[in-house]
Amino acid sequence: MFFLRSHYRHPEFRQGALDALGVAPGLAAWGLMTGVAMMKSGMSTFEALLMTLTVYAGSSQLAAVPLLTAGAPMWVILATACCVNLRFVVFSAHMRPYVMHLPLWQRLFTGYLTADLSYVQFTKRFPHVGSDAAHRRAQQAYLAGNCGVNWVAWMGCSVLGVVLANFIPTHWGLGFAGILALLGILCSLASSQLRLVSAGVAGAAAVAAFALPFKLNILVAIAAAVALCLILEETRRPQQEQA
Repeated sequence: MFFLRSHYRHPEFRQGALDALGVAPGLAAWGLMTGVAMMKSGMSTFEALLMTLTVYAGSSQLAAVPLLTAGAPMWVILATACCVNLRFVVFSAHMRPYVMHLPLWQRLFTGYLTADLSYVQFTKRFPHVGSDAAHRRAQQAYLAGNCGVNWVAWMGCSVLGVVLANFIPTHWGLGFAGILALLGILCSLASSQLRLVSAGVAGAAAVAAFALPFKLNILVAIAAAVALCLILEETRRPQQEQA
Protein backbone atom coordinates (compact mmCIF):
# COMPACT_ATOMS: atom_id res chain seq x y z
CA MET A 1 0.00 0.00 0.00
CA PHE A 2 1.67 3.18 -1.22
CA PHE A 3 -0.50 5.21 1.16
CA LEU A 4 1.18 3.49 4.13
CA ARG A 5 4.68 3.02 2.70
CA SER A 6 5.05 6.71 1.92
CA HIS A 7 4.60 7.65 5.58
CA TYR A 8 5.89 4.80 7.72
CA ARG A 9 9.31 6.41 8.36
CA HIS A 10 7.71 9.52 9.87
CA PRO A 11 7.60 9.69 13.72
CA GLU A 12 3.89 10.50 13.60
CA PHE A 13 3.23 7.22 11.81
CA ARG A 14 4.55 5.33 14.84
CA GLN A 15 2.59 7.56 17.19
CA GLY A 16 -0.61 6.92 15.29
CA ALA A 17 0.03 3.18 15.34
CA LEU A 18 0.71 3.23 19.10
CA ASP A 19 -2.51 5.12 19.78
CA ALA A 20 -4.45 2.62 17.68
CA LEU A 21 -2.93 -0.35 19.52
CA GLY A 22 -4.74 0.80 22.67
CA VAL A 23 -8.13 0.16 21.10
CA ALA A 24 -7.11 -2.71 18.80
CA PRO A 25 -8.23 -5.50 21.20
CA GLY A 26 -11.78 -4.13 21.25
CA LEU A 27 -11.84 -3.81 17.47
CA ALA A 28 -10.45 -7.33 17.13
CA ALA A 29 -13.20 -8.78 19.36
CA TRP A 30 -15.83 -6.86 17.44
CA GLY A 31 -14.41 -7.99 14.10
CA LEU A 32 -14.27 -11.62 15.19
CA MET A 33 -17.87 -11.52 16.34
CA THR A 34 -18.99 -9.83 13.10
CA GLY A 35 -17.28 -12.49 10.99
CA VAL A 36 -18.95 -15.27 12.96
CA ALA A 37 -22.34 -13.51 12.82
CA MET A 38 -22.20 -13.23 9.04
CA MET A 39 -21.49 -16.93 8.63
CA LYS A 40 -24.11 -17.96 11.20
CA SER A 41 -26.69 -15.93 9.26
CA GLY A 42 -26.35 -18.27 6.29
CA MET A 43 -24.02 -16.23 4.08
CA SER A 44 -21.46 -18.15 2.05
CA THR A 45 -17.77 -17.77 2.81
CA PHE A 46 -17.27 -15.75 -0.38
CA GLU A 47 -20.19 -13.42 0.43
CA ALA A 48 -19.00 -12.86 3.99
CA LEU A 49 -15.42 -12.15 2.92
CA LEU A 50 -16.59 -9.82 0.14
CA MET A 51 -18.83 -7.90 2.56
CA THR A 52 -16.03 -7.61 5.10
CA LEU A 53 -13.45 -6.32 2.62
CA THR A 54 -15.70 -3.91 0.74
CA VAL A 55 -18.04 -2.55 3.43
CA TYR A 56 -15.54 -2.31 6.33
CA ALA A 57 -18.21 -0.99 8.70
CA GLY A 58 -19.08 -3.32 11.55
CA SER A 59 -22.17 -1.51 12.75
CA SER A 60 -23.84 -1.47 9.34
CA GLN A 61 -22.79 -5.06 8.67
CA LEU A 62 -24.37 -6.21 11.91
CA ALA A 63 -27.49 -4.17 11.14
CA ALA A 64 -27.79 -5.60 7.63
CA VAL A 65 -27.13 -9.28 8.45
CA PRO A 66 -30.42 -9.99 10.33
CA LEU A 67 -32.34 -8.12 7.65
CA LEU A 68 -30.74 -10.26 4.96
CA THR A 69 -31.58 -13.38 6.96
CA ALA A 70 -35.20 -12.27 7.38
CA GLY A 71 -35.55 -11.58 3.66
CA ALA A 72 -36.24 -7.88 4.15
CA PRO A 73 -36.71 -5.70 1.06
CA MET A 74 -33.50 -4.32 -0.39
CA TRP A 75 -34.55 -0.72 0.25
CA VAL A 76 -34.94 -1.47 3.97
CA ILE A 77 -31.48 -3.03 4.12
CA LEU A 78 -29.85 -0.13 2.24
CA ALA A 79 -31.74 2.49 4.25
CA THR A 80 -30.73 0.87 7.52
CA ALA A 81 -27.06 0.62 6.53
CA CYS A 82 -27.06 4.24 5.33
CA CYS A 83 -28.69 5.53 8.51
CA VAL A 84 -26.29 3.61 10.71
CA ASN A 85 -23.36 5.11 8.79
CA LEU A 86 -24.67 8.68 8.58
CA ARG A 87 -22.04 9.72 11.12
CA PHE A 88 -19.40 9.31 8.42
CA VAL A 89 -20.96 12.18 6.49
CA VAL A 90 -20.17 14.42 9.46
CA PHE A 91 -16.70 12.91 9.78
CA SER A 92 -16.03 13.49 6.09
CA ALA A 93 -17.14 17.12 6.25
CA HIS A 94 -14.79 17.72 9.18
CA MET A 95 -11.89 15.87 7.57
CA ARG A 96 -12.25 17.56 4.18
CA PRO A 97 -9.84 20.48 4.85
CA TYR A 98 -7.19 18.01 6.07
CA VAL A 99 -7.10 16.00 2.85
CA MET A 100 -8.11 18.32 0.01
CA HIS A 101 -4.47 18.77 -1.02
CA LEU A 102 -4.24 15.03 -1.82
CA PRO A 103 -5.02 13.43 -5.19
CA LEU A 104 -8.53 12.03 -5.58
CA TRP A 105 -7.50 8.39 -5.26
CA GLN A 106 -5.71 9.09 -1.98
CA ARG A 107 -8.75 10.93 -0.63
CA LEU A 108 -10.96 7.97 -1.55
CA PHE A 109 -8.53 5.50 0.02
CA THR A 110 -8.28 7.64 3.16
CA GLY A 111 -12.06 7.71 3.38
CA TYR A 112 -12.21 3.93 3.11
CA LEU A 113 -9.60 3.40 5.83
CA THR A 114 -10.81 6.02 8.31
CA ALA A 115 -13.07 4.50 10.96
CA ASP A 116 -14.70 5.95 14.07
CA LEU A 117 -11.79 5.72 16.47
CA SER A 118 -9.26 6.76 13.84
CA TYR A 119 -11.27 9.93 13.29
CA VAL A 120 -11.55 10.59 17.03
CA GLN A 121 -7.87 10.04 17.76
CA PHE A 122 -6.75 12.00 14.70
CA THR A 123 -8.86 15.08 15.44
CA LYS A 124 -7.83 14.96 19.09
CA ARG A 125 -4.14 15.05 18.16
CA PHE A 126 -4.59 17.53 15.30
CA PRO A 127 -7.48 19.87 16.13
CA HIS A 128 -6.39 22.29 13.40
CA VAL A 129 -5.52 21.82 9.74
CA GLY A 130 -1.80 21.87 8.93
CA SER A 131 -0.51 25.31 8.02
CA ASP A 132 2.38 24.10 5.86
CA ALA A 133 3.57 21.06 3.93
CA ALA A 134 5.57 19.61 6.85
CA HIS A 135 2.60 19.83 9.20
CA ARG A 136 0.25 18.29 6.64
CA ARG A 137 2.69 15.44 6.07
CA ALA A 138 2.80 14.79 9.83
CA GLN A 139 -0.98 14.65 9.93
CA GLN A 140 -1.16 12.22 7.03
CA ALA A 141 1.56 10.05 8.57
CA TYR A 142 -0.33 9.83 11.87
CA LEU A 143 -3.57 8.98 10.09
CA ALA A 144 -1.86 6.31 7.99
CA GLY A 145 -0.32 4.61 11.02
CA ASN A 146 -3.53 4.76 13.02
CA CYS A 147 -5.79 3.57 10.21
CA GLY A 148 -3.35 0.85 9.21
CA VAL A 149 -3.39 -0.76 12.67
CA ASN A 150 -7.18 -0.46 12.92
CA TRP A 151 -7.65 -2.04 9.49
CA VAL A 152 -5.35 -4.97 10.26
CA ALA A 153 -6.96 -5.59 13.68
CA TRP A 154 -10.47 -5.50 12.26
CA MET A 155 -9.88 -7.36 9.00
CA GLY A 156 -7.60 -9.98 10.48
CA CYS A 157 -10.08 -11.03 13.15
CA SER A 158 -13.15 -10.59 10.95
CA VAL A 159 -11.66 -12.90 8.32
CA LEU A 160 -10.65 -15.28 11.10
CA GLY A 161 -14.24 -15.28 12.34
CA VAL A 162 -15.52 -16.04 8.85
CA VAL A 163 -13.07 -18.90 8.30
CA LEU A 164 -13.45 -20.46 11.75
CA ALA A 165 -17.17 -19.76 12.30
CA ASN A 166 -18.19 -23.39 11.98
CA PHE A 167 -15.55 -24.46 14.49
CA ILE A 168 -16.33 -21.85 17.18
CA PRO A 169 -18.99 -22.97 19.68
CA THR A 170 -21.79 -20.47 20.24
CA HIS A 171 -21.51 -20.88 24.02
CA TRP A 172 -18.14 -19.12 23.94
CA GLY A 173 -20.15 -15.93 24.10
CA LEU A 174 -18.64 -14.11 21.14
CA GLY A 175 -21.79 -12.04 20.84
CA PHE A 176 -21.29 -10.83 24.39
CA ALA A 177 -17.66 -10.05 23.58
CA GLY A 178 -18.84 -7.95 20.68
CA ILE A 179 -21.27 -6.08 22.91
CA LEU A 180 -18.45 -5.34 25.34
CA ALA A 181 -16.32 -4.06 22.47
CA LEU A 182 -19.12 -1.77 21.34
CA LEU A 183 -19.64 -0.51 24.88
CA GLY A 184 -15.94 0.24 25.19
CA ILE A 185 -16.01 2.26 21.97
CA LEU A 186 -19.21 4.00 23.07
CA CYS A 187 -17.69 5.03 26.39
CA SER A 188 -14.59 6.41 24.68
CA LEU A 189 -16.75 8.51 22.33
CA ALA A 190 -19.15 9.80 25.02
CA SER A 191 -16.84 12.67 25.96
CA SER A 192 -19.43 15.42 26.48
CA GLN A 193 -22.81 15.87 28.15
CA LEU A 194 -24.56 16.15 24.79
CA ARG A 195 -23.07 12.88 23.60
CA LEU A 196 -24.06 11.15 26.82
CA VAL A 197 -27.62 12.42 26.44
CA SER A 198 -27.81 11.33 22.81
CA ALA A 199 -26.52 7.85 23.70
CA GLY A 200 -29.09 7.52 26.48
CA VAL A 201 -31.95 8.69 24.26
CA ALA A 202 -30.90 6.37 21.44
CA GLY A 203 -30.73 3.42 23.82
CA ALA A 204 -34.12 4.17 25.36
CA ALA A 205 -35.74 4.64 21.94
CA ALA A 206 -34.23 1.39 20.65
CA VAL A 207 -35.65 -0.53 23.62
CA ALA A 208 -39.05 1.17 23.38
CA ALA A 209 -39.33 0.35 19.67
CA PHE A 210 -37.85 -3.15 19.95
CA ALA A 211 -41.05 -4.80 18.70
CA LEU A 212 -40.82 -3.16 15.27
CA PRO A 213 -40.02 -5.57 12.39
CA PHE A 214 -36.78 -5.67 10.41
CA LYS A 215 -34.81 -4.04 13.27
CA LEU A 216 -36.44 -0.70 12.47
CA ASN A 217 -35.97 0.22 16.12
CA ILE A 218 -32.39 1.14 15.09
CA LEU A 219 -33.74 3.79 12.72
CA VAL A 220 -36.09 5.08 15.43
CA ALA A 221 -33.18 5.32 17.89
CA ILE A 222 -31.03 7.26 15.44
CA ALA A 223 -33.86 9.63 14.52
CA ALA A 224 -34.74 10.30 18.16
CA ALA A 225 -31.13 11.01 19.17
CA VAL A 226 -30.46 13.29 16.18
CA ALA A 227 -33.73 15.21 16.67
CA LEU A 228 -33.08 15.78 20.38
CA CYS A 229 -29.48 16.89 19.79
CA LEU A 230 -30.58 19.38 17.14
CA ILE A 231 -33.17 20.82 19.52
CA LEU A 232 -30.63 21.08 22.35
CA GLU A 233 -28.08 22.73 20.06
CA GLU A 234 -30.63 25.32 18.96
CA THR A 235 -31.55 25.95 22.59
CA ARG A 236 -27.94 26.41 23.68
CA ARG A 237 -26.88 28.63 20.77
CA PRO A 238 -28.55 31.88 22.00
CA GLN A 239 -27.04 31.34 25.46
CA GLN A 240 -23.57 30.90 23.97
CA GLU A 241 -23.96 34.01 21.83
CA GLN A 242 -24.98 36.07 24.87
CA ALA A 243 -22.00 34.75 26.84
